[in-house]
Amino acid sequence: MVVGIIGATGYTGVELIRLLLGHPAITGFSLASASHEGSSIEQVYPHLLGLIAAPLKKAEEVIAESALVFAALPTGVGEEYARLCFESGIPYIDLSADFRFGSDEQTYEAWYGMRYRYPNLHSAAVYGLPELNRKHIRHAKIIGNPGCYPTGATLGIMPALAQGMAHDAPLIIDAASGVTGSGRELSASSHYPQAADSLAPYKVGVHRHIPEISRIAAVCAGRAAPVIFTPHLAPLNRGILSTIYIPLAKNWQSLSSDTAFRFPPGPLIAEKLGAIKKQYEDFYRHEPFIRVLPDGLAAATNRVRASNFCDISLHLDSAGSTLIVVSAIDNMVKGACGQAIQNMNIIFGLDEKTGLGAVPSSF
Repeated sequence: MVVGIIGATGYTGVELIRLLLGHPAITGFSLASASHEGSSIEQVYPHLLGLIAAPLKKAEEVIAESALVFAALPTGVGEEYARLCFESGIPYIDLSADFRFGSDEQTYEAWYGMRYRYPNLHSAAVYGLPELNRKHIRHAKIIGNPGCYPTGATLGIMPALAQGMAHDAPLIIDAASGVTGSGRELSASSHYPQAADSLAPYKVGVHRHIPEISRIAAVCAGRAAPVIFTPHLAPLNRGILSTIYIPLAKNWQSLSSDTAFRFPPGPLIAEKLGAIKKQYEDFYRHEPFIRVLPDGLAAATNRVRASNFCDISLHLDSAGSTLIVVSAIDNMVKGACGQAIQNMNIIFGLDEKTGLGAVPSSF
């Protein structure tokens, strides 16, 4: 099977190539890059020398040659290519935000400042979080691959929301991402002297991933689920760590705030946390890439690096009234390219783990 990648020279494009080179069902690549057309991928990325020899073509040529197309493009660029694929019956997996909101053009326009050119395509698109939409992904022709921050956050909160653990109060999500999350083009904030030895929040209260997280949280909860999300830029190449604070519904609380300060709450907290952990383990029992960590081990980005895993650790505050979930993913793999390949595997009826068996690198 020949797969196409439009936008092959960006970080997500070349990460797709890295992962797909180890996929047994892939027999060839057709690659497009507007910025390097006429060159070849191994000239742009010499680490691929001897592994792939592929010229960089026009996007229309790639579509004509491919059984499936990945679009690793900026938001607002790929809609025309989606139309060409859709009309030709070629599955199209979009790694931008273009197809994440389905027919909800109003939200897309409010947060991204653009309108839909082909509303019918968006009505047909499926949000590509396998743990949520697997049965719909299987028959989809257009996939809106989730954002990296929403992936880490959503996987951390899905079981709590689905099992009715969360109170009506807003969920608070503090997340930190490596600099690859901002793409290959250099900006002032991702410039080495600014990013190194520093941890800083950005787009506080107005980040574009807020409506995506809120939308999926509401689907999981079956009601509106308000979210307060703050992203941070961390001095890392890869990884997203999300720390999520979920106020528990009364029936899930261990202790009142007053009681927590009158005697050591340890045994009661442990009992309640064990019950919550069992719910998470049962919820994700058949998910090959979700690891609910053992007690005493907090999720960390170095244990998922270069893999498609999402690690989740569970904690309670001393009053037993707030569940603290920590999730860790590699933003380039489970947060982007690995998830896209997982979606491809579902579409073609392959084992979801195919081509995604890389063991995490811990250093």
